[in-house]
Amino acid sequence: MYPESIRNLIEAFKCFPGIGEKTAERMAFSILDFDEEKIEMLEENLKVAKEKIHPCPICNSLTEKEICDICQNQDRDRKTLCVVEDSKIVFLFEKLGTYKGLYHVIAGLISPLDDINPEDIGLQKLLERVKKEKFSEIILALKPSVEGEITALYIKKILEGMDVEVTRLASGVPIGADMEYIDSLTLERALEDRKKIS
Repeated sequence: MYPESIRNLIEAFKCFPGIGEKTAERMAFSILDFDEEKIEMLEENLKVAKEKIHPCPICNSLTEKEICDICQNQDRDRKTLCVVEDSKIVFLFEKLGTYKGLYHVIAGLISPLDDINPEDIGLQKLLERVKKEKFSEIILALKPSVEGEITALYIKKILEGMDVEVTRLASGVPIGADMEYIDSLTLERALEDRKKIS
């Protein structure tokens, strides 16, 4: 049995998403091998990130500044808004470098089974922003899941009559995937979003 301080460290690492017992154990033992300088650097960076990072008051993405760089950038396409469920998706799109519009981060997805309702994910703020900023297109870049579908349909419904085109990312069968292992929702979306071979 591990000493209590190591057990506590393992439990702390298990708080991270996707980290199970074995990975948490490896991380804990790695920390024990760190020299004092590395420990101080880790401690300082955790503290600084927690103190400085906050949601942008306009788009809800994470930033250190009063307003994030994307919302401040006047060279962005200010007629297109991409709605995502998590700030990590914003950074993923920005790494790709192909999307030049603005973003809006909602607080997750509607999930009746988990008692997460439309008012719990900040859709009122999205609605107010769309009314104020007069976008011509709203792109729904939400997870291709039942919850993502429910959320997309709900957003489309609340934006009806607002003279804005609502689109969603194409999704379908991944390259190299074995058809028999693809879930029914993915297959259904792949059929709906099919394209002509050019």
